[in-house]
Amino acid sequence: MVEFIGLVSTQETSESTAAEGPLIQPEYVRKLARAHEESGFDRVLVAHWSSSPDAFIVAGQALTATTRLGVLLAHRPGFVAPTIAARKFATLDAFHPGRVALHVITGGDDADQARDGDFSDKETRYRRTDEFLDVLRKEWDSETPFDYEGEFYRVAGGWSAVRPEGRIPIYFGGASADAVRVGAKHADVYAFWGEPIAGIKERIDQVRAAAAPHGRDPRFSVSLRPITGETEEAAWARAQDILEVTKERVGDLRKTFKIDPANAEGSRRLLKYADQGEVHDKRLWTALAKATGAGGNSTALVGSHEQVADALLDYVDIGVTTLLIRGYSPYADAVDYGTLIRLVNERRPALSPAFS
Repeated sequence: MVEFIGLVSTQETSESTAAEGPLIQPEYVRKLARAHEESGFDRVLVAHWSSSPDAFIVAGQALTATTRLGVLLAHRPGFVAPTIAARKFATLDAFHPGRVALHVITGGDDADQARDGDFSDKETRYRRTDEFLDVLRKEWDSETPFDYEGEFYRVAGGWSAVRPEGRIPIYFGGASADAVRVGAKHADVYAFWGEPIAGIKERIDQVRAAAAPHGRDPRFSVSLRPITGETEEAAWARAQDILEVTKERVGDLRKTFKIDPANAEGSRRLLKYADQGEVHDKRLWTALAKATGAGGNSTALVGSHEQVADALLDYVDIGVTTLLIRGYSPYADAVDYGTLIRLVNERRPALSPAFS
């Protein structure tokens, strides 16, 4: 099965949509979560950065407002002890069984890490993440007290009274060699930003090779920003409007996020593809990545609903099992993407027999 993941946030905002009102709007969170559930999404990502609201509380609100929808809860190792983080995830899962997943974000931007008091370099952060996940799993899995002694964490007699009944999936993002080394060891799902098909094939092969010595066979996720319309022409007109507004707002965005692509291999890869051409494959559009400095998931698929659904299936055909899609008008796009999800599910048996 293809898994679809959206994004839930606490207010209506994006690169091209200016936020209005308070940062935390509880009814908007609930409305956006319900829209994703009604459109057929499997999960919603609750993102994390240094100034964001507490993701555990936001996730709890989204779960309580829905009956089936899961959450993919982003978490940066290093700020909460792994034993405590394990219990937080296990507790949330106990209230909403089988609906919680962990998205490990080690942190590619030094400035954003420093805002929370972390001045370690990326190589150090990935070594710490490796240990964090070792301890986290022990806290989830150990029925008797355990000890652990590493470079970053020491635990004596660790044990949790609350443990997941099933397995909480671990999703993992990162494009550097260190990210692949650690992620291949731990990830149930390895996540990529929206590169051209050839680039994703290369990344899948890289992660599979790194996972094999650990006896692991992870699944794969690709994050994309569909821009759809009733016709291809209408979609491209909308895409150009989004680009123009984004260019007008990019100065404020960069002041807010201060993303330095030099620190993030994933951003460098997206900018490399943007320099090679504005459109790759059938309809992968890189102009928004270039305009924003690729400070996150920023490549778009532009076309009619049918065309974008076929482009999504091209990723499924090469081994992608999760599609993380989010738009530039968050609520309206979450509703609209129900058509994409339906089309992919209808066409998948014919076009993607490996996943039927």
